Order: sequence, then C-alpha cells, then structure tokens
Amino acid sequence: MNVLILGATSAIAHETAKAYAAQGAALYLVGRNPEKLNANADDLKVAGAKQIACQIVDLDDLGAHETILKNADAALGGLDAVVLAWGTLGDQTASQTKVDEALRQFHTNAVSYISMLTLLGNYFEERKQGVIGVITSVAGDRGRGSNYVYGAAKGAVSLFTGGLRARLAKVGVSVVTIKPGFVDTPMTAGMKKNPLYASPQSVGNRIHKAMVGGENVVYTPSFWMLIMGIIRNIPERIFKKLSL
Repeated sequence: MNVLILGATSAIAHETAKAYAAQGAALYLVGRNPEKLNANADDLKVAGAKQIACQIVDLDDLGAHETILKNADAALGGLDAVVLAWGTLGDQTASQTKVDEALRQFHTNAVSYISMLTLLGNYFEERKQGVIGVITSVAGDRGRGSNYVYGAAKGAVSLFTGGLRARLAKVGVSVVTIKPGFVDTPMTAGMKKNPLYASPQSVGNRIHKAMVGGENVVYTPSFWMLIMGIIRNIPERIFKKLSL
C-alpha cells in the first residue's frame, strides 16, 4: 500500500498515517514544518512504515500541487491512497471584518483542496483504482454565526468531494468524505474542552478504517451524525436566534 499524506504534520493526519504504517505501508509525507515533518517520519518508521519520503511545501501554493503528485508517484512507484488533511481554523471575527482574511481562509480551506482534488481525480480515474480520503468538518453542514467562513469553506469541499465520488465510483475509485467534530489537537488548543472532544488517535483510526472499507461519508465520532442532523433541521426562524 502506497499512501500520500497531505498535511502530514497535523495530529489527525499523523494518527491516520500511523494506522497505515502499522500495516507496513509506504508513505509520502507532505507538510510545511521541516522539524515536525522529520519527527513524524521517525515516529512512523518505528510504527512499521515500509518506506518514507518527505516533501517540504506549503499546500497553499497551488503551483506546487502537480509537482507534489508527480514526486509522490515517482518516489513510491504509484499511489493507492491519499489523505487530504491540511487547513486552518481561522479567526471568524477577523474574517468577517476583513475581506482579505476571509479570502485567505477560503483559499486555504477550500480552493487549495479543490486544486489538489482535481489533479487526484484525474490521476486515479486513469488508474481505475485507489481511495481518496478528504477531511472536511461538521462545521460545513450548516452556516453558523460563530464560524461561517470556515464552515463555508468546509461545506464547499464536502460538496465538491461528493460530486467527485459520484464521478469516480464508475471507475472503481473510492472518495471518502470525513467530517470530524471537535478534536483535541493543536488547532483547538485555545478552546475550552468538553465531553464532545475526541482524541486524534480515535479519529485517525476511524479515518483509516473508512478508507480501507471504501466508505462514503463518515462522521467521527459517529454521534456527530445525529447532532448535525438535528442542527440542519432546525427551522431558520429559530436557528438565526440561537448562539451557535
């Protein structure tokens, strides 16, 4: 199994990579922090990875995407699976008052995903096999006043991924939309924790299971499917009065 991990320094991506490493997979890690990427690579070797290669790059750079894919394909001798796991939570207040900040967040969390997914879609369609795991968020299920810039970006990725899944299913390629809820990671370090928070390890293991099984849309932990189902169905006249 040859796996490309995009955003490999994120806690969730690393736990997903560890699950693949435990199966003896060969990994190509992409991230922008050299020290953290190298430390993660060392950890994955211990976890059982057959082969590891790394590339330091900022995934916001759309011009680098095609090169990343070519490098990973050459280094591993082809790809069987890809995990897309980069992004920023952003600052809603800054994003709603500054156009440049809103567009920057949307670029990172949506446009850069669409760029890479377009290339990956063509890559796997040609090979007629493989699995693409895309981490979005439950925040993309409905626009909420507290995080609608981030949520809109994640919602766009979920819709794009759904269409890509329908297209690639016809040639035997799986596209898995992964919607985590709250996860205790460095991204949420400044937030007060509550019982709804999951560990990166549990989320990473669930992502691995979903990708191996070729699932479609996965909420993790699973109770978020019920929570978001309720939130999506609250009438708008009531919803807009809530502090969510």
